[in-house]
Order: sequence, then C-alpha cells, then structure tokens
Amino acid sequence: MDIKLRPATTDDLEKILEIVNHSILHTTANYNYDIQTLEVQTKWFEDKKAKNLPIVVADLDGEVIGFGSYGQFREKIGYQYTVEHSVYVVESAIGKGVGGKLLTELIRLAKQQGIHVMIGAIDADNAGSIAFHEKYGFVVTGTLREVGYKFDHWLDLVFMQLVL
Repeated sequence: MDIKLRPATTDDLEKILEIVNHSILHTTANYNYDIQTLEVQTKWFEDKKAKNLPIVVADLDGEVIGFGSYGQFREKIGYQYTVEHSVYVVESAIGKGVGGKLLTELIRLAKQQGIHVMIGAIDADNAGSIAFHEKYGFVVTGTLREVGYKFDHWLDLVFMQLVL
C-alpha cells in the first residue's frame, strides 16, 4: 500500500464524513448517536483551519482511507499546550499501518506547533486502540467510569497521554 499523507481539503469532506458516520453508527470510538451532516463536517473543517489545527488524510490512490486531527483539550488558557487527538481509518484498512502513519504525523505536527502533551480519550473496551496508543508511547492516566452511554450500555472512558 502506497499511502500518502497530506493536509485535508474541502474535497475530502464527503469521505471524512462517511468515515465519521460509520464510526457513529457502528462503534463506540465516537459517542455520538446521530450521523453528522456535510454542513456540520464543513463547519468542523473551517473551525480547525481558522485555529491553525491540522487535519491530515491518508490517501491511497486518490481515495481517502483515514484521517487524523487534534484540537484544544479544554478551552481555558492554561490548557493551551495540550491537545486531544482523533484518528479514524476505514474498516478495510485497520491494522495495516494507516493509523500509525496518521498518529506519527499528528505527533510531528504537534511538536512543531509547540504542543507539550497529546491526549487520547478511548472507550475502555477498545483494547486494540489502547494497545495501539501504547505502541506510540502513550500511557494510561485514568479511567472515567460509566461516563458514556451508547448501544444500550454504560461506557468507561480511558485517558491516555503522551508528553511530547
């Protein structure tokens, strides 16, 4: 697989939306219940760009097969050097190194922007994502019990962090 990473453009938004909506409908990686619209995804894109926050896509032969981004962890000024990231990959590409390439690029960009800590918030039942983050140096810093609810059961949220 010859995957190219590049900054996302507005032309990528429909595929990003498709990836996000699949996650909403079929996983606990995203705690939303209702699918998003192109209007919502466009606003998300414009907000990231206005704040100089990256959106990186993994492109395989002209098709977006994953994306990653980060945003401010919390809004108070004291958190300005901490970001929370997200990485999403199409189901057929999971386990093939796409997520690792995206995360590595997000880490590089965060360091370049002077970010000090990167946070991941992961559903506690997602052992694969937890192991994936540990592979890149993230450590578990805590678990919030039953803070989410989806698919008729309570969800625990694991926080992981990487000091850059």
